[in-house]
Amino acid sequence: MFATEDLSDDGFLCGRVRLLQPLKGYRAATDPVLLAAACPAVAGESVLDLGCGAGAAALCLGQRVPGLALAGLELQAAYADLARRNAARNGIPVEVHAGDLGRMPSALRRDFDHVIANPPYYHAGGSPSPVATRATAMQVDTPLSGWVGAATRRLRPGGWLTLICGTDGLPEVLAALSPKLGSAAVLPLASREGRPALRVIVQARKGGRAPFRLLAPFVIHAGAAHDGDRESYTPAAQAVLRDGADLLAHFR
Repeated sequence: MFATEDLSDDGFLCGRVRLLQPLKGYRAATDPVLLAAACPAVAGESVLDLGCGAGAAALCLGQRVPGLALAGLELQAAYADLARRNAARNGIPVEVHAGDLGRMPSALRRDFDHVIANPPYYHAGGSPSPVATRATAMQVDTPLSGWVGAATRRLRPGGWLTLICGTDGLPEVLAALSPKLGSAAVLPLASREGRPALRVIVQARKGGRAPFRLLAPFVIHAGAAHDGDRESYTPAAQAVLRDGADLLAHFR
């Protein structure tokens, strides 16, 4: 487990969510916030966060949509413990289990209305982080198709998968959707206007039959380059990352 002196206390959504995170290791940034903003859950529904880390995505979603039944699965026990601590300190109940998505804990072998996931996207074979917990969190072990398969098994008929990944993983994710997931939509995430999208959010429905849709890119930063140390978010990104708005209109 992480010692208190090895943790930072970080604010997300302008401090609406407080997250204890390791000073060294995997640290949540914008991806889980964007993931949470894209999930179409409404009060009274159930959500499973695969690879929940310290709980950033689940807690940002729970802050935006009160009344959800939130659950998380995390491979690393130390991060699962952090997710439980973060849920308690934010007053947002999350049922967190430590385990491998390939061998789902029995307590999570039930149907959910939504599954969200932010899988690792650095392929094994590169230079791993010297911090073991960060290397485990960031480098691919289970392929993306395995994440999609695990999510599919946990979704009820008509339930939604929302997943964020690198664009190089998109072909594998789309191939893994068939035959049980359909009505897929892909939202490219571009760092700036005119730049290639390096990440995408994929949304698909169990049993969905609607045609595939490639959506207009969501641009995160304004201007051609960073202006000093300022975040320079576009108004749309500011609304999501700071004010807690959702991305649902982009998927309609």
